Parts: sequence; structure tokens; C-alpha cells
Amino acid sequence: MVMMRTKVLLAALSLAVVCAAKDIKTVVLTTNPVMHCENCEQRIKSNIRFEKGIKSIKTNLENKTVTIEYDADKTNVKNIIEGFKKIKYEASEIKATPSKKTGVTK
Repeated sequence: MVMMRTKVLLAALSLAVVCAAKDIKTVVLTTNPVMHCENCEQRIKSNIRFEKGIKSIKTNLENKTVTIEYDADKTNVKNIIEGFKKIKYEASEIKATPSKKTGVTK
């Protein structure tokens, strides 16, 4: 009887773990006006983090890009771009480009 309960409990826990898996995606954006200083970087990070579904924000001043990890079950790229408009930035997604030599997406 105890063995049967243990098996049922393990099956239920396994099912719960599978159901709780999140669809985490990443998008790389550029901004207009261009993010050119630490103040721009801080303004973006401190405001966009409050948008629904945002998991992490990484900025790169050298490349002038913002990389955002988000929960696709709660938001999408369109909503994230709308979030930038709230802080007076236009954001656009950087699409991956195929390599000329191999045809492999970078």
C-alpha cells in the first residue's frame, strides 16, 4: 500500500513539473534614440523590467543592443516594443541573418 502511494505521488510530481515548464524566449532589440550612455542604459533597465513577463534585461553599449529574456506565455515581442514607447523609445527587433558561407543562422 505504501509503495503504491509513493508511485502515485511520484507520478503526480512528475506531471506537475512538466506542466510548470515555461516558454522562455530571447529577443535582441535596437532603440531609437540610440542607447549611447549609462543613463540611457539605466533608464531602459529600470523601466522595461516592470513589463509583464520580462525575466532578464542585458544591455550592450558597444553594440547598442538590448537583449531581453521573456516568458512567451505572458508576453510577446510586440508587447515588449510597446513597453519601450512608454519611455519614449522606439525599439526594433534584430533578426538573425544567415551566414553567406554556410547558410547557417547566426
